[in-house]
Amino acid sequence: MIHELEPRHFNNSYRLAEPKEGDMVISMHDGRILLAKQDDVSFPCYEELPEEYCDSHTFTYLFSIDDMRFFLCRDLEMDGYHYDAMQSLRGAAPQHMVYAGLVGMQLGRWYDAHKYCGRCGALMEHDEKERMMYCPACGQMEYPKICPCAIVGVIHDGKILVSQYRGGFTNHYALIAGFAEIGETIEDTARREVFEETHVHIRNLRYYKCQPWPFSESLLFGFYAELDGSDEITIQEDELSMAKWVTPEEIYETPDNFALTNEMLCKFKANYGKPEWEEMFR
Repeated sequence: MIHELEPRHFNNSYRLAEPKEGDMVISMHDGRILLAKQDDVSFPCYEELPEEYCDSHTFTYLFSIDDMRFFLCRDLEMDGYHYDAMQSLRGAAPQHMVYAGLVGMQLGRWYDAHKYCGRCGALMEHDEKERMMYCPACGQMEYPKICPCAIVGVIHDGKILVSQYRGGFTNHYALIAGFAEIGETIEDTARREVFEETHVHIRNLRYYKCQPWPFSESLLFGFYAELDGSDEITIQEDELSMAKWVTPEEIYETPDNFALTNEMLCKFKANYGKPEWEEMFR
């Protein structure tokens, strides 16, 4: 998946730092990201920036990948670069630069949303020791928020329950998914979302793996489960355009090394009924 960068190492420990030669700069403008005008994803190096930009713009340390450090900036305009939507990074390469762009934009949106204190309206300030914004007027502290989300592959009689979201992709299958509510476990989220969206019950919920997902600022928890009771589906029409049971042969997704949903569908397609399938849950 997109966050699996091995043997590279992603280090998001916060530090108070100034950019220097060799550092990469992720610039945002109006919800878009600055990319090089080439096939591979690339960002400006700090030494490429005009001197007046270095003096007049604010740079915020984000994270590092191996020895490469990334900083956030706003509204750079440079020859050979253009602003593009976050979705343009999907399916792009190289993987570590794509992930840097996605997480950089996630953090950029968080900083944008916390310029002012939500309690008293005062201007927030950066903490020097951790990734936190604090209010010097009332003491309010804000940390990056991560929204937990459950994704569930429901299995029954050699088939898996797939769906398509209303207004979403029509050329890809999705699995049942939804965000955790206050006061519930992620396992409760999985059971609730499956019932709300399809009116079927599940049992034998088995954890598969998780994935950070910068597009929705969430942490995705993938589960497989078995049907418990009737296989009749009644969709939640304001959420889904369709839901149905499909066999492995009817799944047209292919591995894309990007999304947890795709990996779970491809695992079912390739391994269901084989020893490899049972091995995943031992």
